[in-house]
Amino acid sequence: MKQQLSSKNFLTKTCGQDARAPMLMQLTLVIIFSLLLTVQAFSQAGTVTWEPARLINGSPCVFRFKPPSPLQTLSGSWLGKKVYFSFDQVSGEWVGFAGIDIDTKPGSYQLDLAAVTTGGQHTKFNQIVPVAKGFYPVTTLTVPKKYVEPDPESLARIQQERDLKNELFSRITNDRWWSGNFAVPVGGSTSAGFGSQRTYNGKRQSIHQGLDFRAATGTPVKAVNSGRVMLARELYFEGGCVVLDHGQGLLTIYMHLSAFKVKEGDTVSKGQLLALSGGTGRVTGPHLHLAVRWQGVYVDPATLLGISLPK
Repeated sequence: MKQQLSSKNFLTKTCGQDARAPMLMQLTLVIIFSLLLTVQAFSQAGTVTWEPARLINGSPCVFRFKPPSPLQTLSGSWLGKKVYFSFDQVSGEWVGFAGIDIDTKPGSYQLDLAAVTTGGQHTKFNQIVPVAKGFYPVTTLTVPKKYVEPDPESLARIQQERDLKNELFSRITNDRWWSGNFAVPVGGSTSAGFGSQRTYNGKRQSIHQGLDFRAATGTPVKAVNSGRVMLARELYFEGGCVVLDHGQGLLTIYMHLSAFKVKEGDTVSKGQLLALSGGTGRVTGPHLHLAVRWQGVYVDPATLLGISLPK
């Protein structure tokens, strides 16, 4: 039968007959109990909240946590990705942006959090976050044959552009450049939502990873939030394309543009003119396709546009 080793036995065996053993044991127990009380205080201070209140696969998500005492830092990990938290002085909450892959199965997923108080204490705690199943339709479209069966020359170009996007999209900065709510890039209504399975010329090829806005060629397209221009060029499938980096792995992508009004490397503010809409790339007609990408995951732009965010 194996002997169970209590904390007292452990300290006794570790310290031996040293006269300092009782003092060391008391000090160690005080430290252990202090850490346990710190974790308990944070866990009992109220759970982490999130918006939208009901999360589904394919949804963006904003976590909020109001600590019982001031923090120096707060960081998190969820669904295998880092969640960056920033402090909002108005509400006194720590706010972190995240996203759920459309392929994520419904279930409960643990958000792990780590905090450092202004007094220098380190603590870890967690929150279970439920994810429900979203339902997305199937749509059928007809496009020129070259976008369904590209020739060898086009395939080489597509691969080069894929490599470029993979390299750009892998960059994640610690800084947050967005501020406040995200705004619509063009006026008018939407024509196609996020998540539908796309069938082109009778072949199911992709999932619609953005939100389409009705926009005649030449309609001004504006930045949905502040950021930096990561890409502004013509691509095979996307046509004229601008990618904004908003920091911390959050990107917005504007497709099928007819003219650029910014260049790569520019810093832009929310509402600034980026480009003019058009019908370039794989399209059935002029419109603006807006995509939102977070650390490799595409999420629903319509949901993001409806979330209240701190400045």
